[in-house]
Amino acid sequence: MAAPIATRTMSLAVFAAVLVAVVVVSLAPVAANEEGQALTAMRQGLEDPDGVLSSWDPNLVNPCTWFHITCNADNRVTRIDLANMRLSGLLAPELGTLVDLEYMEMSGNSFQGSIPSEFGNLRSLISIDLYNNDLTGHLPATLGNLKSLRFLRIDHNRLTGPIPKELSELPHLDTV
Repeated sequence: MAAPIATRTMSLAVFAAVLVAVVVVSLAPVAANEEGQALTAMRQGLEDPDGVLSSWDPNLVNPCTWFHITCNADNRVTRIDLANMRLSGLLAPELGTLVDLEYMEMSGNSFQGSIPSEFGNLRSLISIDLYNNDLTGHLPATLGNLKSLRFLRIDHNRLTGPIPKELSELPHLDTV
């Protein structure tokens, strides 16, 4: 009588392990798809005269295959490299959902408008390079949430207003 119970217990354990594996594997594309949607939202708001974003296909589940995007081993976006690409338009607030983003390299373009307050959600961000653009408005105080931030390069824009005091409280900020 003990053998059937042990077999049944073993079968349930194997089933549970397979179920957990399926759930974990299926969540990676969902995260990648959400990140792809955020990047697609940005692309839709940009002028791209040289077609540098042509690989950003919203039908592909994983943006890690797109040019100018780097991902970690978990297929999460960690870097956007769009410096000096002759892009123009607004910075998309949706980029604030890229919670594993560490490097935002977008200098030397013609980005306009303000820096979205949603960028304060990018808690893994180490470096923001937005210098040499046409950004206006003020720095959002929400950037004070970026405790990992070391480099905030925003010179050669048309930003106005005081630097938020929250930035002075960032423990690792080296360059502004």
